[in-house]
Amino acid sequence: MTRTNSGGAPISGLRAAAYRIPTDAPEADGTFAWNSTTLIIVSVEAGGQSGIGYTYADASIVPLVRGPLAEAIQDIDSFDIAGAWIAMQRRVRNLGRAGLAACAISAVDVALWDAKARALNLPLASLLGRCRDTIPIYGSGGFTTYSAEQMRAQLSGWVERDGCRYVKIKVGSEPERDPERVTRAKSTIGDRELFVDANGAFSVKQAMIFLQQCADSDIRWFEEPVTSDDLHGLRIVRERTATATDVAAGEYIYTSDDARRMLEAGAVDVLQADATRCGGITGFLQVGAMCDAHHTDLSAHCAPALHRQVGCAVPRLRHIEWFHDHVRIEQMLFDGAPVPQDGAIEPDLGRAGLGLTLKSRDAERFQIGGALQ
Repeated sequence: MTRTNSGGAPISGLRAAAYRIPTDAPEADGTFAWNSTTLIIVSVEAGGQSGIGYTYADASIVPLVRGPLAEAIQDIDSFDIAGAWIAMQRRVRNLGRAGLAACAISAVDVALWDAKARALNLPLASLLGRCRDTIPIYGSGGFTTYSAEQMRAQLSGWVERDGCRYVKIKVGSEPERDPERVTRAKSTIGDRELFVDANGAFSVKQAMIFLQQCADSDIRWFEEPVTSDDLHGLRIVRERTATATDVAAGEYIYTSDDARRMLEAGAVDVLQADATRCGGITGFLQVGAMCDAHHTDLSAHCAPALHRQVGCAVPRLRHIEWFHDHVRIEQMLFDGAPVPQDGAIEPDLGRAGLGLTLKSRDAERFQIGGALQ
């Protein structure tokens, strides 16, 4: 399908590459353990202009990007991002729109937005339209594999170095240890707000027991106390928690239907969404509009170098997750990655598009599949 007269140029190339970056220490949460993170970077070309996008997923999506998705958007005008997005959604109909397919589409959509903003010599935040200039972040890590000293050092860094007003730790791997870990975390951060994330490890009863055991620690955010698939369970936890404790979930939203169901169920106080999973910039804006219609705040999950741009355009965005793994990777591999100031990040309005440039030589040693050249 070729579209003309919209100001762009026909999409002429789409490439993808995978990079596996080891963690700097063993990491685990309530339901999973890992020692590396895989980053998929996509490059789109149109009329001599290129753009990049990325997702944190599995190397298996590289052939999906380079094959079916490249075929779906070939020759579409690069400014017709809505048309390209729909074409990709239709192309994966028989594969399933969620999961890996959604992550692949997300990376391509982000690359298209980056290319358009670069072609217009605008930062992406300005192209989308800003309703704020800076976005608060919350420090996120506190893995259940960390020693007491590791966790203390990490939390102190977020508070003292980055100025974070909120920090989050993982719980659920060993429930019997959690009350002590939570108490230690709260002691470390003082008057800053403490968030916890169970990654769906608890049942409703276990979640309520956990909150009772940690009542003195003033937990302000309880993320995925039960699995996000259990909307009824999330709502029960939400209804039974203290007024000051927000229940949050949504990082595994892949489609607008996922977001709609969670909002309609009254399952969360704050919805989470991830532009590297939920359909890219296009999908994130859709979720943001639904949150606004439901009078529910939105929080951006991980990938801070990407979310600092689209986050400025979403009316009810509360904050961005300053996730340890992604912060480290983005600062290692992208020139232009954000640096916090007073607990917030902002787009660099002097750089077009996402404001990011891949450090190709630094990335080469981590490459495990595909190619961007």
